[in-house]
Amino acid sequence: MAPGLRGGLRLSGEPNRTGRFAPSPTGTLHLGNLRTALLAWLYARAQGAPFLLRVEDLDAGRVRPHFETEQLGDLRAIGLDWDGEVVRQSERLDRYAAALAQLDAGGALYPCWCTRAEIREASSAPHGPLTEGHYPGTCRRLTAAQRADREASGRPPALRVDAGAARVAFADRLHGPQEGVVDDFVVRRNDGAFAYNLAVVVDDGAQAVGEVVRGDDLLDSTPRQLWLAQRLGLPAPSFAHVPLVLGGDGARLAKRHGAVTLGDRLELGETGDAVRARLAASVGLADPAERPSAADLVARFDPATFAPPPSGPLPGE
Repeated sequence: MAPGLRGGLRLSGEPNRTGRFAPSPTGTLHLGNLRTALLAWLYARAQGAPFLLRVEDLDAGRVRPHFETEQLGDLRAIGLDWDGEVVRQSERLDRYAAALAQLDAGGALYPCWCTRAEIREASSAPHGPLTEGHYPGTCRRLTAAQRADREASGRPPALRVDAGAARVAFADRLHGPQEGVVDDFVVRRNDGAFAYNLAVVVDDGAQAVGEVVRGDDLLDSTPRQLWLAQRLGLPAPSFAHVPLVLGGDGARLAKRHGAVTLGDRLELGETGDAVRARLAASVGLADPAERPSAADLVARFDPATFAPPPSGPLPGE
C-alpha cells in the first residue's frame, strides 16, 4: 500500500477514484486554491483512493522554484499528504511530444498563424455551433497559397486539433449532465510550449487518475479534454467541479482582497489547523467553532451527498 493511503486497495471492478491536485508554481496559493486542494484530497481519501501531487510547471517564463517549495509547505500545513513522488511536467516533455506525434499521425493537427486579435475578431462573428471565444477554424480552411504566404512570413505557428465541432457529453458530480462543443483548441503554442489541455490529459492518463476534482472555472474545458483523451486512446476520468472562493466584491479571489494566503493568516495569529477548519466550514463540513482534524474530515466526508454552496466569499469575509 502506498504511503499515506487510507482505506484499502481498490478491488477489481470498483471505480478508479485516484485523485490529484496540480498547482502551477507561478505564485502563492490563496485560500481558494487551498480549499480546492482540500476537497480533492477528501474525495480521494474518503473513498480509500490514492492522492497524487503534480506540479504544472510548463510556463517557464512565470515558474519560480521557490513557489513550488512554498506551495508544498502550505498543503502540508493544512494537513494534506500525498502518495508517491511529486511529478513535474517539465520532466515529462517526451510524453507530450509523443502525444503530438500520435495526433499528427492520425491527421488531427494543423498549424495556426492567427494572432489573438484575429481570433477575437473571427470568433465574435456568427460561425455555426461554436460560441464567442472559441476558435472558428480559420487556418484549417486556408488554401495552399494562403498557407504558403503564412509559412513565408517566418512567424512560427501554433498547432491546433481538428475537432470538427464535435459534441461531447459527460456527467459532473456537482453540476450534473453537461454537454459542450469542442473547438479547434491549441495543443502546442507558437513558442513551442505544450499547451495545458494536452499536458493535463496526457498526465492524468499516465498517472491513472480516476477522478478529477478542480475549480468550476474549468468546467468548460472538460469536453476538450475528454475529446483529446478519446483521440489518444486514454481512459476518461470522472469529474467534480467545485465552487470557487470569491472576494467580497464577487470577483475571483486575489491579493487585493486582503489576507488571502496561508501566510497572511499565520501572520494574523491563525494556525494551519484553524485555516483547514475555516475552509471546511465554508463548504458545510464543520461548524464555525469546530477544529476538526484532517482525519475527522475524511470520516465525515461523503462524496455521494456532498453539496457545497455556490461560489462566493468565505464566511466572515
